[in-house]
Formats: sequence, structure tokens, C-alpha cells
Amino acid sequence: MRGQTFKQGAQAAVPTALGYIGIGLACGIMASPYMNPLEMGLMSILVYAGSAQFAMIGLFAQQAPVLAIALTVFLINIRHLLLCLHASTLFRKASLMQNIVIGSFLTDESYGVLMGEQVHTEEIAASWMMGNNFMSYTSWILGTILGTALGALLPNPESFGLDFALVAMFIGIFSSQFTIMLRRVKIKKLFFVLGVVGLAYLLLTMLLQNSLAVLFATLLGCMVGVILDDK
Repeated sequence: MRGQTFKQGAQAAVPTALGYIGIGLACGIMASPYMNPLEMGLMSILVYAGSAQFAMIGLFAQQAPVLAIALTVFLINIRHLLLCLHASTLFRKASLMQNIVIGSFLTDESYGVLMGEQVHTEEIAASWMMGNNFMSYTSWILGTILGTALGALLPNPESFGLDFALVAMFIGIFSSQFTIMLRRVKIKKLFFVLGVVGLAYLLLTMLLQNSLAVLFATLLGCMVGVILDDK
């Protein structure tokens, strides 16, 4: 029976893990002028957020103050509040501690793997999700450490433009999740919600920072989706 064991969760996350190693290499190479492999490994262990770590590297390069770095990381990662809120509804039988562990290691990609598994499995075990998260976590740490070590051997690693690798991975994740959503949601409803999110984001960027605009546009899209589901 799928969706139950730690091993099954780890196996489901193998494609994500391979992608994390590639993106981690890019992140590590970008970070190599500013930190050594040990420092990068500690960052990946404690922060564990690809987009935030790419942003941190850029702020390190600009010698930004610690408060600015902390606030940037917070705003970039605040979207995980929404992901964790939804993921927790799928593990109501799990203990509070298990949900805390799941939420602490949840990423966009492991959440995407979870949504893909939900299509095939009615009830997913907390142990499966921990396997999913663990595989992604360890591969990201390994990738960033190796990337930093490799970057130290390359002259001017910033010239490679490797920060685009994370964007490319997000595009790949979205395309696969969009295909799954098309099977479960009427296409008119789906495009309407996406249109609301896109329009709200464009309007909110005139008033707010990009990170806050993303958060509020997503919240508005969630609200519209719930209202449409009730009809």
C-alpha cells in the first residue's frame, strides 16, 4: 500500500532530491566567494530554503546588515505558513510533534510531491511525509556543500548566472502540479483563480513589497477558490 512508510516517502522524493543536488550545486557555487563549505553546510542545515539562501548570498555580496537579511528571509519564507496550514489538514491523525516536524522541513517541492501522492492515496501516513522531507533535506545539504567546494575552484563563479536555476526548478514544479490540478479542478475555475492571483499581484506590487504582494495575492486566490468550491 503506497503512501504509508518512510521508505516509500523517500523513494517518492528521489526526483526532487536529484533536482535539489543540481540547484544546491548552483547555490553553493554562487556562495563560494563569501563562505566556505562548512559555513554553507550550516546555512543549509539551519535555513534550508533555496530562494532565501540565494537571496542571502546576494545580500552578503552587498554587505547588508543582519536585520535586513533576517527580514528578507522571513518575507520570502512566509508563504510556507500557507503550505503548512494545508499540509496539517492531511495529517490530522498524527501527533502535534509529528506535525511540527513535518512543517519544519516542508518545502515547495516536498509539498508538491505530497499533492501528487494525494491523487493516488486517500490517507497518507506521517512517516511517508517524513521520508519525503528527509530525502529532500539531505540532498539539499549535500548539494550546497559540494557546490561551495566546487565554486572555490572556479574563477568568478557569479558570471555563470546560476541563480536562474532555482527559477527553472519552480517552473518545472508548477507545470507538473498544473497538470495534476487539471485532473481535479474544472479548467474555467482554475484559470479564474489563477487570473485573480495574477491581477491581485500586479496591483499589490504598486503598494507593497514583492514578498508581501505574493502572500496577499495567494491568500486572495485561496479565498476565491474556497468560495467557488462551496458553490
